[in-house]
Amino acid sequence: MASNIIKGNSMWKYTLIRLRRNYLAVAGFVVIALLILVAVFAERIAPYGYSDQDYMMIRKSPSAAHWLGTDEFGRDVLSRLIYGSRISLQVGFIAVSISLVIGGAIGAVAGYFGGKTDNILMRIMDVQLAIPTILLAIVISSALGPGLFNLMVAVGITHIPNFARLMRASVLSVKGMEFIEAARAMGATHKRIILMYIMPNSIAPVIVQATLSVANAILFAATLSFLGLGIQPPYPEWGGMLSAARPYLRGNSYLSIFPGLAIMITIVALNCIGDGLRDALDPKQKR
Repeated sequence: MASNIIKGNSMWKYTLIRLRRNYLAVAGFVVIALLILVAVFAERIAPYGYSDQDYMMIRKSPSAAHWLGTDEFGRDVLSRLIYGSRISLQVGFIAVSISLVIGGAIGAVAGYFGGKTDNILMRIMDVQLAIPTILLAIVISSALGPGLFNLMVAVGITHIPNFARLMRASVLSVKGMEFIEAARAMGATHKRIILMYIMPNSIAPVIVQATLSVANAILFAATLSFLGLGIQPPYPEWGGMLSAARPYLRGNSYLSIFPGLAIMITIVALNCIGDGLRDALDPKQKR
């Protein structure tokens, strides 16, 4: 089936072949696929509800009844991690989608039209890049208030310049090619040229950046939740769970170890996928 999908497109065919040879990238895909399945079927997988409290089991170490222990309210840590995967993955993918759509559009327009349009749009992006990203995310989250949607918007806005500059550079390398000139000669509109010819041939490096940015977005979301600007209790989020575990680092270190491991494993898996895509899409490595 996969061969039928990529038939007739040698670039993506050879990219898929090289990607399958990268065992770290394949392992990353497996980990992320498992996390997505866990998030989708959280109600069936989790042994308890994420807000179920048992005051007779407050801060109990891992046991047969609670594999990863319980927190300060007697809630099952494993169940909260399972439900928390929904929020972390949702924030990561949707926030990057916001950055990709807006930043990609800005970069494509700036690179294609050039001149004053390019200067104005890129100077706006430069101003945003001059602000530390975590500070900008904190300011946006503080202005919008805590919540899932506001968290995704805050994280998404901080990554827009990265996609805009990358798309612009990619468009600049493509727009002077012969098939673009042929499209102009045939009377194609600017919109059609950008959407049908330039962007499909400029998207490869943006895909790699998007994969790596999902890891950064999850880390940003965890940071904001750790600071109290993300998802609010009782909804579980890995960064929020880390923040809540701070007072118990000495006596109940497992409360911070397991959410930290969840964040670390997810980010490492996404980085492995991003590195694999970067190597697979690198024309210098084509054989």
